[in-house]
Amino acid sequence: MVGLKLFNTAGCVSEVMPRLAEVEADVQDLVEAHMETMLGVRFLASEFVIDCVDGGRIDSLGLDENGAPVIVEYKRGTDAGVINQGLYYMAWLTNHKDAFRNLVRDRLGAAATSQILWSAPRLICVAGDFTRYDAHAVREHRRSIDLVRYRYFGSDHFGLETVASVTRSRSKAPRVRRRANGAPLVRQHGSAMAELAQAVDEALVGLGDGVTQVQRKQYRAYRRLRNFASVCPPQQTKLLVYLKADPNEVDLVPGFTRDVTGLGHHGTGDLELQLRTERDLERAGDLLRLSYAAA
Repeated sequence: MVGLKLFNTAGCVSEVMPRLAEVEADVQDLVEAHMETMLGVRFLASEFVIDCVDGGRIDSLGLDENGAPVIVEYKRGTDAGVINQGLYYMAWLTNHKDAFRNLVRDRLGAAATSQILWSAPRLICVAGDFTRYDAHAVREHRRSIDLVRYRYFGSDHFGLETVASVTRSRSKAPRVRRRANGAPLVRQHGSAMAELAQAVDEALVGLGDGVTQVQRKQYRAYRRLRNFASVCPPQQTKLLVYLKADPNEVDLVPGFTRDVTGLGHHGTGDLELQLRTERDLERAGDLLRLSYAAA
């Protein structure tokens, strides 16, 4: 279970007793208004009407920071049907890609449309609570699903807590060196950079529960509900890692850490790590943990 993340306009944490929303629409309105901050998802549409025999309305549609289509469904309390409802909408989405492409083009432009990651569409269920059977069902599905519990704290604070998170990707990577759990990261065999990339992968996955991975051609993202690290393919003498840690809160060291705010690069995050040895990875431990906590 991932720790509770609280939001308010001042970014402070409240000690007020938690409560549920008065109505489901309150949760939806709040998340949609701050979707990129809360979920790492760019908002596209609300109450999107699907064109099929049985009909229906997708509560929220978005595009996450890795380019994956995202369906968000909300329930005020505990509702056993929220996962099946979301999966129904996801099946519609994957069979009507043109409708989603047109929506992305209209809202975000042609560049975002060309980067849609169809191999990993996501369902995020935001509800007052979930049962242990819900968590088990998510792990059995061949889909990327996040179960997120919400709570209000007083009138100014809103909390999200990931109960279960599973990533499924249909894309098949080339046969490469693999870690014990079978996850590929790099193409090189036996090189120092390949060994370093494997060590970085293990360090990021080992930061805590709820870490999932998304593979893009240009980088591999490590996320909780949002990305907290992006690892690019190894260069000849270094490995570039981008973190969500605030560069202004870090003592930057030339050749090791760099503020890339506003600079174009693959992956997400404004703090660049330049790793050349496993000793550099050890030096970066606190920064990795800081970025993980921020997500």
